[in-house]
Amino acid sequence: MKKLILIDGNAIIHRAFHALPPFKTSNGELVNAVFGFASILLNILNTENPDYIAVSFDMPGKTFRHEEYDEYKATRVKAPDELYSQIPVIKNLVRAFEIPIYEVEGYEADDVLGTLSKQAEINPDLKTYIFTGDMDTLQLVNDKINVVTPARGLKEPVVYGPQKVLGKYGINPGQIPDMKGLQGDASDNIKGVSGIGAKTTKILLQKYGNLENIYENLDEIPGKVHENLERDRENAFFSRKLATIITEVPVRLNLDNCKTHKYDREKINDIFEKLEFSTLMKRLNTFNSHSEKREKDEQKTQQKLF
Repeated sequence: MKKLILIDGNAIIHRAFHALPPFKTSNGELVNAVFGFASILLNILNTENPDYIAVSFDMPGKTFRHEEYDEYKATRVKAPDELYSQIPVIKNLVRAFEIPIYEVEGYEADDVLGTLSKQAEINPDLKTYIFTGDMDTLQLVNDKINVVTPARGLKEPVVYGPQKVLGKYGINPGQIPDMKGLQGDASDNIKGVSGIGAKTTKILLQKYGNLENIYENLDEIPGKVHENLERDRENAFFSRKLATIITEVPVRLNLDNCKTHKYDREKINDIFEKLEFSTLMKRLNTFNSHSEKREKDEQKTQQKLF
């Protein structure tokens, strides 16, 4: 099967920024997130050999979730300006690789990636890999969509298929929004049902499947759990709604634009040189894109034939 790789730009930037020590160019420009992102991108291109690739970034401003819930992500500590100042440089690097960027105002990158991955599902010979550090995207996982998360320190990534998600949470990927509806999500300030933790959530979802079935059978759930569910019924369904990735964002996947190809090494080298990424310049010189490898294989085949 052919491979489409979708990169959650902001999630990877945050991982890179916090995984690497703050270092600057001789001009005093902080570039640790740029270096980490560029390193991951080169590694993806060189080892994953994608047939298609695209990146999505969060856009500034509020999303539709903020419009519905003022306190959405209100408890999250704002990233430092030193991180945000590196995002334009990273976008410039992505464009230098001629990789398309998908962004939609009012939606998070998760929603854009979810929509693109679902659109890609109609291609029978295409499998999608979402590279991200955001575990919310695990709800998208199925036989055609995998989620890949970097390990600590930008080491070997972890690939999540349906069985990997089941092993981690004890539930299927599609039940993750219901999980968030019950136990909430502190990082996004999603309340869930107070008094319901991970263990109880797993038991309920393994037995009943989803929120609808839980509340249809509420009479058979005893004690404090029953009381908590009854009291926070509205919270449960609203929290699930907030935690559900939208897969109908007004955006259209263009596979032709996402096709990997030869990259302008001179342009990319100029960026690396300006940023003083000497180690990445060396990697770039030994780097072969998937299209270049494919072209060399075709040339070898023709030589054998003639």
